[in-house]
Amino acid sequence: MQASELAALQKRLAARPPQEILAAAHALFGREAAIAFSGAEDVALIAMAHEEGLDFRIFCLDTGRLHAETYRLFEAVRERYGVCIEVYCPDAVALQRLVTEKGLFSFYKDGHGECCGIRKVQPLRRALAGRPAWLTGQRRDQSTDTRSELPVVQIDTAFSTPDHTILKWNPLAGWSSQKVWSYIRAVDAPYNALHERGFVSIGCEPCTRAILPGQHEREGRWWWEEAAKKECGIHLAPSKETR
Repeated sequence: MQASELAALQKRLAARPPQEILAAAHALFGREAAIAFSGAEDVALIAMAHEEGLDFRIFCLDTGRLHAETYRLFEAVRERYGVCIEVYCPDAVALQRLVTEKGLFSFYKDGHGECCGIRKVQPLRRALAGRPAWLTGQRRDQSTDTRSELPVVQIDTAFSTPDHTILKWNPLAGWSSQKVWSYIRAVDAPYNALHERGFVSIGCEPCTRAILPGQHEREGRWWWEEAAKKECGIHLAPSKETR
């Protein structure tokens, strides 16, 4: 896609509802576009696609450190919407080397980048290999440091290559958490049971905790690190991505 075409697409969809953005992605790529599934926002996208009759590929990243409640959510979504969820796991050799050399909790000492690189970034790279587009549940208000300027569609600079461009679609970019949850309740979509126990942003079990009233949702992720570092690498440009 040429830069002028992308700019025109961004302008046309910037203020449109998520359903319309999903439809635009499907019109361009069909099942070649994939929804990355991990949390509540992604469930909302899957529910919207189901309601609109849009057949997207769906995948998740099984890091091996997810909460039991997250695995149950995967199965609830699979059964509710009759979808196939492709599961991508870390490379066994790379993971074995990491935990053998540094133990199971090295990220508390030297940051989460290396662990996330092996458990999330590299599996995502495999999931996106050869694909033209993927869809995420990112929202601008999730992080003032890394997501405040998030467009509804963009070139994925982290996973595109000189020979292959991948478009990343963010249909919920302009939505708030409240709006996402209003939608989930309205359509009675499945959600992670941890949300009922104070968890808002849910990742791997060792790196996720419940938050207190008034705290920003990302304060429950990698709480021992600076706010500007609270990305796992899958939504960052190559210069910041852990490989």
